[in-house]
Amino acid sequence: MRENIKTYNLCLLGFGNVNRTLLRLLASRDKELRERYGIGWQITGVASRRLGWIAEPGGLDVSELDGLFGAGNLARGKSGRLKDVRDWLQAAKADVLFEATPLNVESGQPAIEHLRAALEYGAHAITANKGPVVFAYEELSSLAGAKGKRFLFESTVMDGVPIFSLFRDSLPTVHLRGFRGILNSTTNVIISGMEEGLSFDQALQKAQELGVAETDATHDIDGWDAAVKVSALVTVLMGAHLRPGEVQREGIRNLSGEIVRSACSQGKRYKLVCRARRVDQRIEASVGPELLPVNDPLAQVAGTSSIVYFESDIFPGLVITEHNPGLEATAYGMLADFVRAVSR
Repeated sequence: MRENIKTYNLCLLGFGNVNRTLLRLLASRDKELRERYGIGWQITGVASRRLGWIAEPGGLDVSELDGLFGAGNLARGKSGRLKDVRDWLQAAKADVLFEATPLNVESGQPAIEHLRAALEYGAHAITANKGPVVFAYEELSSLAGAKGKRFLFESTVMDGVPIFSLFRDSLPTVHLRGFRGILNSTTNVIISGMEEGLSFDQALQKAQELGVAETDATHDIDGWDAAVKVSALVTVLMGAHLRPGEVQREGIRNLSGEIVRSACSQGKRYKLVCRARRVDQRIEASVGPELLPVNDPLAQVAGTSSIVYFESDIFPGLVITEHNPGLEATAYGMLADFVRAVSR
């Protein structure tokens, strides 16, 4: 048992599936965090647009949070409602903010303001939201540096697979030339369903029943989610300013079960492929359905699995893949960022 354990006040902004899974993961890893890393933790604040706000700098009872969530009102706790994020962070005496609010593909707000508020207050800012990475990466990174804190976002692309930390920590001076991959699980599940004999609408319904697709899956089907992920990778790993609207984008609405199965009968498969490549001084990026030979590594990725194939000046082919991840993978990315942030 380590004697020098430091306890951190953690605040959860957004109390949906990701942050609730993170809470369970923290609890299951509590002993290891303390004994191996000297990290203690307590939840001192939870905030949700739908459920209200609660803050208790002395620590909240996790079982009480479960009850408040079930009752549909966090504000039934001791602290009541707070006016804004800054007031809430101060009331909770936050050391770390875990931000997991919905994506805004047009501006990244209000998540950017949430993270900015946390850093200005003096807390580490960790997010699973791609918007702030795409629209405010340099600003938030600079602010974090000025405050001696971390702005981390491992869970934004490929769940919690360590893509950003791999390049940041393990591949110094490696220059990325480009990448291609499959980064949207919803469209991949739909295409897989059509290969198995379903129509487009039936495959979409199946994806929704599995909890992979939202009730409104427009952002996935039309390629917006994939375009935002391409923008995030280009922005961070290639050092270029690329907005989602600058990514050449086509979704999968024009694919039908007949088209997909016809391709399979010819030894080929359709996939929604993400691409980016540095050409002279500019970045060419696209998202769209491509007909791939069945022996292409991307064609082998089915269901909710993902893959990205990086090309760099040192490594001509570096492949990262994950097989059918769950919410635990996304939550783990945030937990890993927490350990990185407080272990500097």
